[in-house]
Amino acid sequence: MLPLLLLPGIVLAADSGIPAVTMTPNPDGSADYSVTLQILGLMTLLTFLPAILMMMTSFARIIIVFAILRQALGLQQTPSNQILVGLSLFLTLFIMSPVLDKVNEQAVQPYLNEEITSIQALQAASVPFRSFMLAQTRETDLNLFMEISRTPAVDKPEDIPFTVLVPSFVTSELKTAFQIGFMLFIPFLVIDLVVASVLMAMGMMMLSPVIISLPFKIMLFVLVDGWAMVIGTLAGSFVV
Repeated sequence: MLPLLLLPGIVLAADSGIPAVTMTPNPDGSADYSVTLQILGLMTLLTFLPAILMMMTSFARIIIVFAILRQALGLQQTPSNQILVGLSLFLTLFIMSPVLDKVNEQAVQPYLNEEITSIQALQAASVPFRSFMLAQTRETDLNLFMEISRTPAVDKPEDIPFTVLVPSFVTSELKTAFQIGFMLFIPFLVIDLVVASVLMAMGMMMLSPVIISLPFKIMLFVLVDGWAMVIGTLAGSFVV
């Protein structure tokens, strides 16, 4: 029954000559694909958008630092995961805005104006992201993944393939995020130790130190304008 329902549309498309799947070769050896194939490629690319957001932007470092900060404060669900993710998304957009502006200028607008092909637009869009990731990636991490993948040495950092650059970038981001999280933990750990020592000296061993230290940690964080300091430090830690 379904093929019979689709048959009129197929016949109409054949009669009207709609180029569903076509490829036009260019003199330089490249090829132009029909709009149908370009839309299919774009929809396929959108499925990788969450992975691109987490693995090729500043999102991973920000969300990890916020999660460690919440743990250091001793708060379990405040701020909630939705608030932390939303704040991380908007902060990522703020940090990545220079990169996105370059992508729009070098790839999106020329493609919309039909000045370059879709393949050329994709290559042009990868250049700003590559520069951003290279600026945040440690050389030791790059060498590690190049050795693992047996990638031959390159003349320029720009020649490093994405299959090596992306895991190197993610590894460097994890290291940096945990380093920042360690520095955040120290003042709150000192408060916990002081409160625990005072309670032990007073003989109040049955009272949980967390109950007493939590208000002091929140008060300290508010008095030093902690959110502004953490967000400012995160934004300043990226080289764009």
